[in-house]
Amino acid sequence: MDTTLHTLPRLFEQLGLPASEVAIRQFINDHSPLPAEIPLHEAPFWNESQSRFLYEGIQEDADWAEVIDDLDAQLRH
Repeated sequence: MDTTLHTLPRLFEQLGLPASEVAIRQFINDHSPLPAEIPLHEAPFWNESQSRFLYEGIQEDADWAEVIDDLDAQLRH
């Protein structure tokens, strides 16, 4: 059983991105607002692996789904 706490910094680590609070804030600022018609996993700033991870996380309602949804919401503002 996976008991790892799924947080935004851990999601960024999973995606291979800098995961400090400052780096996350900068990433969100740099890529916001993401237009409503573009699904998160299809955003142009993801590589193929990142996109697949995000897509599968939502489609499979995986442990990461809530954190992915949080990132999605933050990128829409």
